[in-house]
Amino acid sequence: MSNHLSRGRQGAPGRGLSDAGLRRMRDVLAGHVESGAVPGLVALIARGGDTHVEAMGTLHEGGGAPMERNTIFRLASVTKPVTAVATMILVEECRLRLDDPVDDWLPELAGRQVLRRFDGPLDETVPARRSITVRDLLTFTFGFGLPVAPGVSAVPPIVEAMSTLGSGTGGPVPAPDPDTWMRRLGELPLMYQPGERWLYHTGSDVLGVLVARVAGRPFETFLRERIFEPLGMNDTGFHVPERTVHRLPTSYAHDPRTGKLTVYDKAVDGSWSRPPVFPSGGDGLVSTADDYTAFQRMLLNKGTYGKERVLSEAAVNLMTTDHLTPQQRAGKDAFFSSEGAGGLGTQGGFGFGMAVRTHNRDFPSVGQFGWDGGLGTSAYTDPAQGLTGILLTQTALDARASLHLVQDFWTTAYQAIGD
Repeated sequence: MSNHLSRGRQGAPGRGLSDAGLRRMRDVLAGHVESGAVPGLVALIARGGDTHVEAMGTLHEGGGAPMERNTIFRLASVTKPVTAVATMILVEECRLRLDDPVDDWLPELAGRQVLRRFDGPLDETVPARRSITVRDLLTFTFGFGLPVAPGVSAVPPIVEAMSTLGSGTGGPVPAPDPDTWMRRLGELPLMYQPGERWLYHTGSDVLGVLVARVAGRPFETFLRERIFEPLGMNDTGFHVPERTVHRLPTSYAHDPRTGKLTVYDKAVDGSWSRPPVFPSGGDGLVSTADDYTAFQRMLLNKGTYGKERVLSEAAVNLMTTDHLTPQQRAGKDAFFSSEGAGGLGTQGGFGFGMAVRTHNRDFPSVGQFGWDGGLGTSAYTDPAQGLTGILLTQTALDARASLHLVQDFWTTAYQAIGD
């Protein structure tokens, strides 16, 4: 177990972290590791000139190499805000426009058909009332994604069909290249009319393809040139090179019958040990606590980090504003109301690729933004408090113990605020 508190010269006086709160955080997080909820973790909170890091436990269940500050983790859905920023860079360059149809760049999504009813046959469709826009993709309202079907006992045909897509949507099919994935997606009807309902995940994968096509170079290349290199995110990408794969933990999920940890992805020769065929804008990145904190601080600082400007202040404000209508928000809330969600997704609003808190429900302030990753990650920024925080584990958020760890991390993070 290790901890680190650095006090930099930047940041307003009285906008730091309290020693008593940090001790409580350390004790609470250590309890989760000692209980076996996770083999290990890295947690980082930053406020003003203070940055505090906890690295606890081991990379693999059963002992061995310890967690370190520079351990590399699978971000899972914490990837989504990065993809949204990449899209907004192109919007700011006027190479994309938020309310223009995406048909020219993504012809596979032109002339869409829409299911008459969500659980109906795939050939019972009506024409889409309008084209899909960039804004629809950024807000997850383009009409396709991971759904919730209340009251439907059998698996709907569209859910069975989407499992054949591959990539970040899950399913038994190996990931295809981006063009093949888009062709497969274009062969399926939309679940709902564009703009009608919030549906999770798939919008970010589509954005990754869109960014690559508009930029004229691979998605990862664009991310590296426009985000990772300017922010010094040297350990962030879609795979872990052989020279650093020793810093990648085993990824675990929970056996639904026994609750015991089971290997989801190995470190050496695992899914993230080589470049992917499909670089998923929804859940494909790996990163470290310091790398992702640089990204968070860029957003907290309204688009700047050091001497680098990635986005304008107006773009960050737009990204971190709630864009959902009441009807769209009902779809989001339904997705996260299923048993086992553990409070995830309850922030109220949704901006571009991330949640935006619209009410006081827990400790965070209204206006907090960020997201969680199903493989055991959580990253949020609170502008009102000047606070960024990230929790990185190698254990999926598919059991009460790992969900409680996330909740306890944020509870103690807010207790560590010291003015």
